[in-house]
Amino acid sequence: MIAQLNGEIIEKNPPEILFKVGDITYELLCPMSSFYKIGDETSIVLHTHLQVKEDAHTLYGFISKDEKTLFRELIRVNGVGPKAALAILSHLDIGALVSAIVNEDDAILAKTPSIGKKTAQKLIVELKDRLAKLSITTTIRQTINISHNNPNTAKALQALQALGFKTKEAEKMLGGINDNSLSTESLIRQALQNK
Repeated sequence: MIAQLNGEIIEKNPPEILFKVGDITYELLCPMSSFYKIGDETSIVLHTHLQVKEDAHTLYGFISKDEKTLFRELIRVNGVGPKAALAILSHLDIGALVSAIVNEDDAILAKTPSIGKKTAQKLIVELKDRLAKLSITTTIRQTINISHNNPNTAKALQALQALGFKTKEAEKMLGGINDNSLSTESLIRQALQNK
């Protein structure tokens, strides 16, 4: 199993990267989220997942370990293959994906190309409990914990996003609120004061 590569990007042609490590050049498929984070850098470390089939060995690359972890969880869901998992990670960043699953927002997931309403609902059902058990970063843990504490937090998060706040920023604003009895409006007011 190839877990990680440290090397240099030779060529980018989304979703494909030619990645040189020593004298070997690997062909990797990456989600667009990784492409955005890579930017103009050429020397990087990629976390990888190798899929072996009868007719092909395909290597997938991710800029963060969390992306790789979520990719592996996505492909474990029946009916979601690697291409669909890449599409999901390209469409939603890690925080937005976790938030959609935890808050059971199948509409956001269904906007991903090749993911319909039924598949989105299946993803939510299968991944909601598994997410809490994953070893993932603090930001994602906060998203999971926020959503379980107060049912109005999900609505407040959506409202803050509608106001133009990025997902991470809105989650951070809501993260400092510990009162589980607050209404959606009160949560929004306090979150705006936490800004």
